[in-house]
Amino acid sequence: MRILEEPSVALSDLSSEELSAFVEEQRAAYEQYVAAGLSLDLTRGKPSAEQLDLSERLLSLPEGHTSADGTDVRNYGGLAGLPELRALFAELLGVEPGQIIAGGNSSLTLMSDTLVHLLLHGGVDSEGPWAGQGTMRFICPVPGYDRHFALLESLGIEMVTVPMNADGPDVAAVKELVKDPSVKGMWLVPTYGNPSGITCSQEVAAELAGMETAAPDFKILWDNAYALHHLTDTEVKSADILSLASASGHPHRPVVFASTSKITFAGAGVAFLAGSTETVKWFTGHLGKSSIGPDKVNHLRHMQFFGDANGVRAHMAKHRAIIKPKFDAVDEILTDDLAAHEVATWTRPEGGYFVSLDVLPGTAARVVELAKAAGVALTPAGASFPHGKDPQDTNIRLAPTLPPLSEVRDAMAVVTTCVLLAAAERVTAS
Repeated sequence: MRILEEPSVALSDLSSEELSAFVEEQRAAYEQYVAAGLSLDLTRGKPSAEQLDLSERLLSLPEGHTSADGTDVRNYGGLAGLPELRALFAELLGVEPGQIIAGGNSSLTLMSDTLVHLLLHGGVDSEGPWAGQGTMRFICPVPGYDRHFALLESLGIEMVTVPMNADGPDVAAVKELVKDPSVKGMWLVPTYGNPSGITCSQEVAAELAGMETAAPDFKILWDNAYALHHLTDTEVKSADILSLASASGHPHRPVVFASTSKITFAGAGVAFLAGSTETVKWFTGHLGKSSIGPDKVNHLRHMQFFGDANGVRAHMAKHRAIIKPKFDAVDEILTDDLAAHEVATWTRPEGGYFVSLDVLPGTAARVVELAKAAGVALTPAGASFPHGKDPQDTNIRLAPTLPPLSEVRDAMAVVTTCVLLAAAERVTAS
């Protein structure tokens, strides 16, 4: 159900009488949605059932139980993961096979383990464990990924923010912060960022890789979760952070993460960690104290399912065919309903899983509240900021992949009505 309205005009151009009438129009439209008894969800970037069906053949694999080198994958060993699968994803991620390991299903677990090992033991280039060095801070580009922030918070690591520009994090702001030795690292989703959809340019990546930092063991946790999730025929290439860091004399600075969680089965995929060969040896050295090897049976089934890198690319084209119409619908409805009113801006991502919507400052929480009452669940306002606190109360992350296209359209019609109502209430009250 979509309630159409009269031709739109910027709220700032309305007289007080026209604004009052506009508020009543939006409230009436909103009440119709409330009465409709909707139950729709745009909260998290999950693959839809249709996308999961693309990988159904995995459930009949592997055929046999022997890897390319003759190893029985049912047994212990192979801490770094199946060599042929590591080589396949090394090609896709632009690293050398010796710079990558394949683990369990969760890249977030690899990120957590990396931070814990840094805290307890220090890194390859550390003088000692981080935990004994006093206050620790991480740079967090915003808007960013809420699970990154939650992980830092759980470990007692303070967060400082920098803006995400069109080509990546604000480098000038980052360079100023890293003059402080307590700033030990930064997060970055470099390709089709969460939730902005921004891709870090090669130039920005080079500056991050080469900049001088007061902490000699400064880390860039490079979460390349969406490197293969293109929404157009133009496949944006991720910056080669490992080569850039090595060339600049900081080979151990980046630790790269990726996974197949949104490629095959979210609960039964394969996660990857990449870095300098010394970083990989450091990580597996600690990993070996808690594991005798990952699920190589799952590695083998993924290897047989994809075959090679082109098999992955062909599989991702099928994903794109399913989710691109949903992103198109989001942009179409936002444009039709909001553009002329000048109360919101939003991203038009070329890949990834999210649209980042900025509404009038001070209204994001109200939009989410209104949407909930009308039966549409949105990610909490502020989720894309540390501690869930957006200082401007302006950002809302939209995740259109999970629902069917018809439900995406219905949900977005409610969202735009809520944006307009919250904006009109705000303008009227000011």
